[in-house]
Amino acid sequence: MTALILDGKKCAATIKAELTHRIAALATKPGLGTIVVGDDAGSHAYVNGKHRDCAEVGIQSFRIDLPANASQKDVLAAISELNNSKECTGYIVQLPLPHHIDAHVILDAIDPQKDADGLHPLNLGKLVIGQKAPRPCTPQAIVELLLRNKILLSGKDVTIIGRGLTVGRPLSILLSHRDINATVTVVHTGTRDLQSHTKKADVVIAALGKAHFLHAAMVKPGVVAVDVGITRTPRGLQGDFHPDIAGVASAYSPMPGGVGPMTRAMLLQNLVELAER
Repeated sequence: MTALILDGKKCAATIKAELTHRIAALATKPGLGTIVVGDDAGSHAYVNGKHRDCAEVGIQSFRIDLPANASQKDVLAAISELNNSKECTGYIVQLPLPHHIDAHVILDAIDPQKDADGLHPLNLGKLVIGQKAPRPCTPQAIVELLLRNKILLSGKDVTIIGRGLTVGRPLSILLSHRDINATVTVVHTGTRDLQSHTKKADVVIAALGKAHFLHAAMVKPGVVAVDVGITRTPRGLQGDFHPDIAGVASAYSPMPGGVGPMTRAMLLQNLVELAER
């Protein structure tokens, strides 16, 4: 079996080309703001990529960098600045935040109308009831990557590994919407027999952050494997799936180069949709 590689870079390039035309038609060009706290290399690399994407499609961008010892009050002040900025159409606070800062307080302070990441409690609530709102970028990226590769999810058994706020929980809701119509199982640290779920799933989406955790023996032949987890190792960036998955999967997303570029593309899409309102 030759597995289909779910090329996130290629799909993201197509989406950015589509967005360029929509941006050109706007009377007022959108602006993306980012707030980064601390010196985490992964966060900075990811935000750098977002700003490059903005320049590529004709979006202006603004960046606020705060030191690792910035107080919660400092972060809230930066949020207030972007909430009140006329040039900023939408913005994100890069997660994770330092441990001394309460992420829930920070996310709650974002203007829901400028929530480019789709993680404000109001917008997550709208996701639950199916109302239009910015959708969390990584869950939407996963769905878009699969659909653009003609992998339909209706009626499929999907197992998500991980129940985090940015991926697992919102993704489980999104996949169960009627227009997608998947049957969803979420496994996590409280799951007694994880392999009993992954072995029967048509699609396995891993968001653990544990390098090469999932092996070919843990999934069924023909599985669609979507790798979201990322771990920095001495040998470079590695995903949650072991490379031997490629020998049994019908399709898989590489790490890096799969979901990551699509997540950034969905951020741009959210921003353009906010500007089009």
